Amino acid sequence: MDKANFFSPPKKHQRRNDNHWDSITRGGDIQDMWVQGESGSKERAIDGRLETYNLRSKGVDPGALKVDPGVKQISGYLDDEENDKHLFYWFFESRNDPTNDPVVLWLNGGPGCSSLTGLFLELGPASINSKLELIHNPYSWNSNASVIFLDQPVNVGYSYSGSSVSNTVAAGKDVYALLTLFFKQFPQYAKQDFHIAGESYAGHYIPVFASEILSHKKTNINLKSLLIGNGLTDALNQYPAYRPMACGDGGWPAVVDESTCQSMDNALPRCQSLIETCYNTESVWTCVPASIYCNNAIIGPYQRTGQNPYDVRVKCGDNPLCYEGLDYISEWLNKPAVMEALGAEVDSYDGCNFDINRNFLFQGDWMQPYHRLVPGILEKMPILVYAGDADFICNWIGNAAWTDALEWNGSEEYGKVGRTDLKLGGAGEKIGEVKSSGNLTFMRIHGAGHMVPLDQPVSSLDFFNRWLSGEWAPAI
Repeated sequence: MDKANFFSPPKKHQRRNDNHWDSITRGGDIQDMWVQGESGSKERAIDGRLETYNLRSKGVDPGALKVDPGVKQISGYLDDEENDKHLFYWFFESRNDPTNDPVVLWLNGGPGCSSLTGLFLELGPASINSKLELIHNPYSWNSNASVIFLDQPVNVGYSYSGSSVSNTVAAGKDVYALLTLFFKQFPQYAKQDFHIAGESYAGHYIPVFASEILSHKKTNINLKSLLIGNGLTDALNQYPAYRPMACGDGGWPAVVDESTCQSMDNALPRCQSLIETCYNTESVWTCVPASIYCNNAIIGPYQRTGQNPYDVRVKCGDNPLCYEGLDYISEWLNKPAVMEALGAEVDSYDGCNFDINRNFLFQGDWMQPYHRLVPGILEKMPILVYAGDADFICNWIGNAAWTDALEWNGSEEYGKVGRTDLKLGGAGEKIGEVKSSGNLTFMRIHGAGHMVPLDQPVSSLDFFNRWLSGEWAPAI
């Protein structure tokens, strides 16, 4: 394995001239900014190694693409010039009060899937139908927050690189640089509260990215909370949940037969033993076998049924990821006019890069115990873990299990609290269940699969707005 080449070939691209962009912020300039510290000595104004990074940005004409007419938009690239890495982002101001509303970074998972999927399939200002027409989304998460959609790691979506990123920690360094340069280039957003939200493999990303931000004492990132939706965060406590979810104990009818349920039961002890070894060593040599065995023996039986792993209620569609809407998104984002309007520098857009997925797997990242970072984060800010209850692949049973098992400074009180009805607006129809104590909140969202904002747009915007307002999180 140490001699194998698991890196994906670079995307074809052509870098635009600097005069194409409205503004360029150079990390070296920030690195050279010094202030006088408390002791009288000189200190860097902002922490972090930023000298190799630049941020190129340009305003997107809202009327040209008509994704969210009338709303200010910015797109651009974060460049790591030393390592030839270029991350694409698309920013939408809040529809409500961008001067005061919070800023949110949205991350899709995979690993290796574009966050523009979240933009157009789930929580962004518009969706795309089979005729490649834009459909306005009244329940977009930028209704009361400005949102950054980021294609990361490199070689995902419109992002590209001559090198590769194949673990979450390395990806976190790039995200820290992007946010630092973004808030430096657009200081009008830096004073607002900032939150990181995402789903699926973002259950890995978000604790690591937050820890990277918090590791710097001097920063211009005003991080206030984290939101993890149907995430993979703690495999040891989540993999036992696959059997009950597939076998009818998760609130929906069974997808597999009794003999398959028994085989999943039989495979679980070895799977958990392998995960524990990975947790103890954090070595590629133990974490990769754990991923391969557990995924084949525990997840594989469900996948072979043809049922949608992201929604136990329906069959998988013709698209490899089960949703035809992903094809429409890719087709629209590959239009030359769209790519020109956004300043895309790659030859083509792909919704998911399966080479990246493989790279992360074979670097042992899949089973890494990143949940161990969560207790330290909870000492500083609130975290919401929400889960659509019809998802299989990162199901609500497993997410409830790992949050219940988590050892942190508020775990004793959290353990005494039960789940109560989650009601629309606080007093309307029941949309799920919520358990909250101190800085940790868990939500089960009824009638939603892996992508909660897609299946329950009204409910998702409701709990999102209420979370940002601090309803369950007194520390925000």
